[in-house]
Amino acid sequence: MSLGRRLAAEGVGTALLLAVIIGSGIMAERLSGGNTGLALLANTAATGAGLIALILTFGPVSGAHFNPCVSAAEALNGRLTWLEVLGYTGIQVIGAIGGAMAAHLMFEEPLISLSQHARSGLAQMWSEFIATFGLLLVILSCARYRASMVPFAVGAYISAAYWFTASTSFANPAVTVARSLSDTFAGIHPADAPGFIVAEILGAGAAVALTRWLMSEPT
Repeated sequence: MSLGRRLAAEGVGTALLLAVIIGSGIMAERLSGGNTGLALLANTAATGAGLIALILTFGPVSGAHFNPCVSAAEALNGRLTWLEVLGYTGIQVIGAIGGAMAAHLMFEEPLISLSQHARSGLAQMWSEFIATFGLLLVILSCARYRASMVPFAVGAYISAAYWFTASTSFANPAVTVARSLSDTFAGIHPADAPGFIVAEILGAGAAVALTRWLMSEPT
C-alpha cells in the first residue's frame, strides 16, 4: 500500500477515534446527571467499541496504529522506516486534533478550548506508563501470535485500563495532545500533557524491550 494511502488511513482513523473519545465523553457527562462513574462507564464502552471497529476498518490499509508509540515500536522492530514514523506521527496528531474539533462541532462546543481538567502528579504519570506499557505488550504479542484478534484485544485492554489506571488510560501522545484542547469530560490540562507524553514514551519503550526478550527465539 502506498505511503499516501496509509497516511490518509491513519489521519482519518485517528480523527474518528478522537471523535469517539471526546464525543462520547460530552454525551455521557450531559446524560449522567452528575454521576461521574456512570459517565466514565459510558465513555469506556464507546471508546472500546470504537477502537475495535476502527482497527478492523483501517488495519488492512495502514496497520491502524492511531498512536505514535505504536508506530515507533514498529520502526524499532524493523517494520517501518523512521521517515515513515515521522509521517505517521504528524498525521496522527493532525487527525487527533481534527477529531476533537469535529466532536466539539457536533455538540456545539467551542472549536478549541484549553482543558482545565488537572491530571498531575506521580500517580497519574505512573498510570500512563503502565497503561502504555500494557497496551504495547498486547499489540506486539497479539500481532505476532494472533493477528486477527488485535482489534478485540486492544478494545478490551483500553476498556479495562479506563478503570484500573488513575489516569483513565490515554496511552497515546496524539490523543493526549488533542484532549488538552478539549475542555470537556475527556480533557487534560495542557500543563499536564507533557508529563503524560513522557510516561507514554517510556512505557512503550519498556514494552518493546520486554517483548523482544520474551519472544526471542532460543539459540
